[in-house]
Amino acid sequence: MLKVIQSPSKYIQGANALESIGEFSKLLASNYFIIADDFVMKLTAETVSSSLQASGLENHFSRFNGECSRQEIERLTLVLKKNNCNGVIGIGGGKTLDTAKAIAHYQNIPVVVVPTIASTDAPTSALSVIYTEEGEFAEYLIYPKNPDIVLMDSTIIAKAPVRLLIAGMGDALSTYFEAQACFDAKAVSMAGGASTLAAVTLARLCYETLLAEGFKAKLAVEAGVVTEAVERIIEANTYLSGIGFESSGLAAAHAIHNGFTVLEECHHLYHGEKVAFGTLTQLVLQNSSMEEIETVLSFCQQLGLPTTLAEMGVSQDIERKIRAVAEASCAEGETIHNMPFTVTPDNVYAAIIVADGLGRAFLG
Repeated sequence: MLKVIQSPSKYIQGANALESIGEFSKLLASNYFIIADDFVMKLTAETVSSSLQASGLENHFSRFNGECSRQEIERLTLVLKKNNCNGVIGIGGGKTLDTAKAIAHYQNIPVVVVPTIASTDAPTSALSVIYTEEGEFAEYLIYPKNPDIVLMDSTIIAKAPVRLLIAGMGDALSTYFEAQACFDAKAVSMAGGASTLAAVTLARLCYETLLAEGFKAKLAVEAGVVTEAVERIIEANTYLSGIGFESSGLAAAHAIHNGFTVLEECHHLYHGEKVAFGTLTQLVLQNSSMEEIETVLSFCQQLGLPTTLAEMGVSQDIERKIRAVAEASCAEGETIHNMPFTVTPDNVYAAIIVADGLGRAFLG
């Protein structure tokens, strides 16, 4: 099997980077369709419009309704066509960016993604996570190429609620463990081949950066300031995690996240918060050392990421609900089958119950 690594064509990060969006975007298209939700539109529209106009670019803004669903992609595509746009800019969180990528893919035009939060590793990837209108996981859309530009304005990101940055660290926490599992299993990655040493090394660097800089970055963002620790965590949450997962692969942690989306009481949780618990569950599933498990538990506790079912919102009828989560986690085509051993719903149920026990014991 061939080894494959892939990444966005250009990754830009720094304070007030949004002011330069026109300078970079003019190389790709002349008329941009820009999507964002109401809050992000108010926060960024003036800066984006001024920068695009200064570079001689036409633009049309349209409101994103909040769910990356087939219906929303189709609705926005009609607006893009009506305005004859030949490029897409998505500004906001993961679902906004995934929607922008889908629209650009189906119209075969360039896409620029501008995260206003560092809560997932979605921005750099050549895929979108598609949900139903009710918010349940539906499918992955895999694209032939990554975004043309990923632009991270650390000043904006540092002003977002700290919970979002922490959720991004929860998402990134799984990167190394899933990458290593896929490497051991010789699984086919999202990039369409075996993992490279570079991808696994980036995944490992992602984990090391989280442990070294995560708590410092949390404190900085709580104070509303940008420090070097914040810059490093933004890069870890976005670029290191993005390349690490895509060119190495996903395994149990993300499949268990997908399983938890079937529980209505978990819908209030961010993607990375569910992935953090999925990571702990994967460590139990693969019988990792207590030292490694305690490192992850300590990291999660320090940041406020969930390590128990109660913190996930699951407190009643636990056996029935976790059986349903385990079944969904092991559905045909799920990434849990990239683990280097056979996994069954019974295995996942047991691992979730033990992960919850470990979390409760660690919290004291």
